Amino acid sequence: MSRTYTLAIVGGGRMGEAIAAGLVASSALSAERIVVAEPSEQRREVFGRQGIATVADGHEIADEAEIILLAVKPQVIEAVLAHMADEIAPGTLVISIAVGVTTARLEALLPVDTAVVRVMPNTPTMVGEGMAVISGGSAASADDVDRVGGLFKAVGEVVVIGEQAQDAAGAISGSGPAYAAMFVDALARAGVRQGLSRDVAQALAIQTLRGTMELLTRTGMHPEELVDGVTSPGGTTIAAVEALEAGGLRTAVSDAVSAAVRRSKELGS
Repeated sequence: MSRTYTLAIVGGGRMGEAIAAGLVASSALSAERIVVAEPSEQRREVFGRQGIATVADGHEIADEAEIILLAVKPQVIEAVLAHMADEIAPGTLVISIAVGVTTARLEALLPVDTAVVRVMPNTPTMVGEGMAVISGGSAASADDVDRVGGLFKAVGEVVVIGEQAQDAAGAISGSGPAYAAMFVDALARAGVRQGLSRDVAQALAIQTLRGTMELLTRTGMHPEELVDGVTSPGGTTIAAVEALEAGGLRTAVSDAVSAAVRRSKELGS
């Protein structure tokens, strides 16, 4: 069956925009092969300026695309699918980035034997440095999962995992940009308290984190090995590390991930 579009994105929020822009920028898909369903006229204009077709209602294009990407909040996904499921053509591949919503729950809302793949991307997708965690549903073949992986590799890195690990993975990579940004902000504010300008302190914090991540990636070094390599007996870094430990940094991060996992499960129930 010939279809007008390769990809229909239902929900034109920031993540939908990031995915569409990344696919076009990487030449994985041309703008002409993407359509976005978004009720907000203002958001439709954003996509229109990129040469991407838009409609107000997903019902209008449910049977026109090979792949449907559900980029809506988990709280409304049942209502969205109730409105458009009857129009989804056989053989359509459905991708969901709704936090916490299982493939089994989605399959129950879709036509029988619809292939569903669950993905948790993150906001660095907007600059081609995303991390997408992918799990296939019961009707999704290995080729379906590979196809979805190929799309998200155009906007970052991909890991395929069992769905039972999705909540934990999302609590790290999906929510992780917020943790990292909070740390950058805290580091920059600390610099300001020590007399640096905000611009200088923030530039130092951002480049230091960027360089550290690249060092860990290229060398395969364990993070603790890097910590040990930077610290020296009686030096400034060991004093700082001891202060971070005393302040409960590791416990706070662990608690944050646990809270995100709990909330993901709540949203999916």
